Amino acid sequence: TLALTAYGDLDVSVIKDLPPGRKPVTTIVKPSSKHDEVYRFVSKELAAGRQAYVVYPLVEQSSKMDLNAATEMADHLATKVFLKYRVTLIHGRLSQAVKDEAMSTFVRGECNVLVSTTVIEVGVDVPNATIMVIEHAERFGLAQLHQLRGRVGRNNIQSTCILLYKENLGETAKKRIKTIKETNDGFQI
Repeated sequence: TLALTAYGDLDVSVIKDLPPGRKPVTTIVKPSSKHDEVYRFVSKELAAGRQAYVVYPLVEQSSKMDLNAATEMADHLATKVFLKYRVTLIHGRLSQAVKDEAMSTFVRGECNVLVSTTVIEVGVDVPNATIMVIEHAERFGLAQLHQLRGRVGRNNIQSTCILLYKENLGETAKKRIKTIKETNDGFQI
């Protein structure tokens, strides 16, 4: 596509504005030690009838990396944190039928919290989802963080993306998280 645009006879359209009525997503950065504070914030949104995504970099725990993983955390969130709400898990290792059913329950509003890996990065449109929590944000690239954040803010209600990171970040990770916090402009990112 880029080659055709540069050397072919294609025009380029640049859309820099949000659709009418939409608000820019607020991005908040917190160390992972602030889980309880973040979960209280998410609970308030859920109590208001909203939905939330919680994204992890891994499907399952790894002995090689000290990272929370979607499978274990979905169980933890369902049984210890969001007891009043329905939590559903989706990741790339599930069969297509199971993934489709998990997404359908979230789209229909039958699920309040969708715990996921980056399998939800593109193609998901749930206007009632106003919270995106990304665990271990330092493990994701700029494009992934920007795409994940784009899953919320799809209505006229203020949406929030919360980036949780492990302390002692390297310089590259600090720059990446700072960039995502400071702008919603995909071209600038």
